[in-house]
Amino acid sequence: MTSSSPTTPVSLPTAARPRDVQVAELGAGAWVLRSRTWDRLKFEVEYSRQRGTTANAYLIRGDRSALIDPPGESFTAIFLAALQQHIDLSALDYIVLGHINANRLATLRRLQALAPQAQILCSRPAARWLQGTDLGQLTLHPVRSGDDLDLGQEHRLRFLAVPTPRWPDGLCTYDAADQVLYSDKLFGAHLCADALWDEQWRQLEADRSHYFDCLHRSQTRQVATALEQFQPLALKTIAPGHGPLVRYSLSRIMQDYRQWCQQQGGQSPRVALLYASAYGSTAELAAAIAQGLTDAGVAVELVNCEQSDPAALIDSLARCDGVILGSPTLGGHAPVQMQTALGLVLETLPKTKPVGVFGSYGWSGEAIDWLVQKLRDANFTFGFEPLRVRFSPDADAIEACHSAAAQFVQRLRKRQQRQARKPTLGEAQGDRTQQAQGHIVGALCVVTIPGQGRPRGVLTASVTQASFHPPGLMLALPQGSFGPLSPGTPFGLNILQEGRSVRRHFSTQRFTTAAFDHLPFSLAENGCARLDDALACLQCTVLESMPLGDRTLIYATVERGELLTDGVPALGA
Repeated sequence: MTSSSPTTPVSLPTAARPRDVQVAELGAGAWVLRSRTWDRLKFEVEYSRQRGTTANAYLIRGDRSALIDPPGESFTAIFLAALQQHIDLSALDYIVLGHINANRLATLRRLQALAPQAQILCSRPAARWLQGTDLGQLTLHPVRSGDDLDLGQEHRLRFLAVPTPRWPDGLCTYDAADQVLYSDKLFGAHLCADALWDEQWRQLEADRSHYFDCLHRSQTRQVATALEQFQPLALKTIAPGHGPLVRYSLSRIMQDYRQWCQQQGGQSPRVALLYASAYGSTAELAAAIAQGLTDAGVAVELVNCEQSDPAALIDSLARCDGVILGSPTLGGHAPVQMQTALGLVLETLPKTKPVGVFGSYGWSGEAIDWLVQKLRDANFTFGFEPLRVRFSPDADAIEACHSAAAQFVQRLRKRQQRQARKPTLGEAQGDRTQQAQGHIVGALCVVTIPGQGRPRGVLTASVTQASFHPPGLMLALPQGSFGPLSPGTPFGLNILQEGRSVRRHFSTQRFTTAAFDHLPFSLAENGCARLDDALACLQCTVLESMPLGDRTLIYATVERGELLTDGVPALGA
């Protein structure tokens, strides 16, 4: 389910208009400066919109002054010209950054030259990022969630950290004087119009919903956490980073965001998209893949591994129906965070769940190859061919991400259809047994029996259904390959799955114990080995056995059966 609304978007004039800056007063000593473009910006191309956008910045002047969220380089010149009509930049005290990216650096460089005395207030992740750029000499003042800044004249700013996978440095600012929440990436819309406020908020529903779908649908857990932080605030205005300011639909937009988060949380199937990004390119690919998945109605947990601990990764892996890993290549290797993520995938993710690999690189892309090889060695199935993008992604790369997402969704849907045929936990054991037994015809199987401290197993394709009530089967084993399977003896019948390399460990002529030194297994209720990589396992009891030529013919009843995974039975030669 998506948050799409049937409401028709606001119609805007199609005639081209020059970029400008719309300035309006928000309250005593507070202004908004909306840098407007009536054409699409680069980031809007990804969202298939042609409605322009605004980059909203805010100026607060008490005894001291603060500039909140200056725009990116597309607006640097016109924005600074408009800003200097309202404040002498040599007297600007603070610049507050709700998030930081490469696009914003050009404006910050100009502000550094015009207002070298201004302190940069940002989250700690943003400060670390800035220290690695040519702006590292800026006066940085990292803030924590809950910190206050008193500007005087009743303007006291409170900072609220709202980290998300796409913006791990996310920071919102609340001004109690005017009861304004400066929400940066939350509650916005990508459209450009003359209307500053949301008086016609019903006509904005489609644009708000589309904005949420594109930016937040893959990180709803973090958005829901942010909504909880905002709950106690007395609000008269929400001042987002894009689109109209919110005054007339405060309760409605909060309600919509909660509903959209709940809708996303209830979707199935679900994909965990784990990535790290050195310079933002892999993050851009991750966002494009996430958009393709969510557009197809798949829930996505976008996880920035640089900001997540192993426990959080394990939780995401436990909830998901498939995993996609994205990594840059640094010094010929994957970052440590992606090495950790891969280790958790190999350790905890069932091999029946599809995987995917993508990444950006500058020269050789070894990290992508390494991830692919490790997953292939572990016999995982890929939902799309590995996606490799050199340097920054262009429009073709973004389209390739959407195509890869569509392929992955197809794989998930097929898996879901196969699972729909599997019995649920609430169904009778007889139904599970019947379904598992239905895979034996023509299948390659491993018969397991208890040994002296170690299980034993033999490979056979000579198994057939013998009866339905009670469920029974007939199998033929070489004479002399085992001790007598007398009536009442239990054994396990492991139906092998196509694509697994289990058969090579067993002989068709005699029982062996050595195979279990190499293959993972557990003991079923009857004490016989159940192979982890089998498609299904039947727990059987011998009723009769009869020598016949060089074979022993065995009739057994099936006591219990279970499908261990979804897949295709391996066929005997």
